[in-house]
Amino acid sequence: VAAIAQVELRTRQPESEIGTRIVIEGFEVKEQEPCQHAPGTSIMVRNLFFNVPARRNFLKSNNVELRHIIDEFQRVALAHPGIFLSLHHNGVELFHLNKGHLRQRIIHLFGNNYNEKLVPIQESTSVADITGFIGKPDSARKTRGEQFFFVNNRFIRSPYLQHAVIQAYEQMLPENHYPLFVIFIDIDPTRIDVNVHPTKQEIKFEDERIIYTFIQAAAKHALAQYSIAPTLDFDQDPTFSNLPAFIHPNKEARPQPFRTMPSKMNDNNKNVFRAWEKDRQETEQSPHTVPPATFPDMDDGEARDSHGRCFQIHQRYIVAQIRSGFIVVDQQAAHERILFERYLRHLQGKQHSTQQQLFPGTMTLSTADAALLTQILPDVRQLGFDIQPFGKDTFVIHGVPPELENNDERQVLEDLLEQCKQDSAGLQLRKHEVLARSLARSNAISMGRKLSENEMRNLIDELFACSTPYLSPVGHHTFITYDMDEMAARFQNKT
Repeated sequence: VAAIAQVELRTRQPESEIGTRIVIEGFEVKEQEPCQHAPGTSIMVRNLFFNVPARRNFLKSNNVELRHIIDEFQRVALAHPGIFLSLHHNGVELFHLNKGHLRQRIIHLFGNNYNEKLVPIQESTSVADITGFIGKPDSARKTRGEQFFFVNNRFIRSPYLQHAVIQAYEQMLPENHYPLFVIFIDIDPTRIDVNVHPTKQEIKFEDERIIYTFIQAAAKHALAQYSIAPTLDFDQDPTFSNLPAFIHPNKEARPQPFRTMPSKMNDNNKNVFRAWEKDRQETEQSPHTVPPATFPDMDDGEARDSHGRCFQIHQRYIVAQIRSGFIVVDQQAAHERILFERYLRHLQGKQHSTQQQLFPGTMTLSTADAALLTQILPDVRQLGFDIQPFGKDTFVIHGVPPELENNDERQVLEDLLEQCKQDSAGLQLRKHEVLARSLARSNAISMGRKLSENEMRNLIDELFACSTPYLSPVGHHTFITYDMDEMAARFQNKT
């Protein structure tokens, strides 16, 4: 660090009456003199990369670099809970961590809401000692940011061992959620190789499978000791017992062999929204009946009502008829595209309207999340949120966008922060896109929600009014097209 920064070191031993001050710039000692100083050592680093301007140009935004600093600070703080540590940013103290034990350090770093959600883990084997804490299932989050492994008190990364912890939870975690854990592995140094990564954050165990098994067993044991285990709810579906018994048919089935046919659906996507809009307008302006021969079991009124209708499948997909066949719309991906373009317009244009709350609510975050929200607060307000700081790591919410009037604004903001952390690498160049995409994913209708026919039709209309209706903000297809020729080929219908 002293080679590429201006460093000032002050130190004094307890038995000495006077300390020493040293100033170093680029490996060159500029000053060395006696000084008054409390027992201990303090190091101040200024003007990073002052003598390497080319390297300084590759630094990312202040928000991203602050996030990197906080990440490293958290690792050091967790590894040394018995040492007082503090972190300041632009004259504001972000962390003030008094020395204590590990549980206190975790709570001070990640928030008081973890006080009742930590489960101690402690196992001793002939190979390694495993200690630390894991989070209860209800504390799981959508990112892996609060997962820490320390081997001989040094932070490491290991997706393989992360998998061991997650497997211990079995079916207790919501989909795409990850638990908090801070796990220390004390092992004989001769059983590991630390020279496999430039920063020593990846190591090689003599037998990684044994460590995997020990960690998984230790996590399971800890959860079991605190009566945290998956349960089966036999009364979840009371209608299950009312299902008819399976009846074997008397007639032997002789199906024709299935033959796959080449799909043409991707070739028609560019024109499908025009066909949908044309069909919709024609249906609204001059509704007509389908000939009775087409629907032999329906009367004229039923046939007329069925023309142009939308149907929902498994409360996840919408099927709608178009002139050339039909389309299947992913309701969540489609709504994400609609909201993404709407929020992007708000961010790039004038400020969005705000729905003021009758009873403002407060939200307390971890220090790292509070720092991130403070950085992006101007853009969050541009989206329609009326949020003000309210003490350390706490914010008061006076208003929300009208679209969130019936939603949990705290959960939406927490999801927004999680998405911003995942996209932090490109936040400087695509800040508005990241925020719009994050809020769209948090507020979009999800699979499993039942929609009325009007809601389905409005969703499709709004989708095809988008500038890019074919893909969701993360690149997933919003709909698939099936034409009648393809259906005829699949059913081997040559007429």
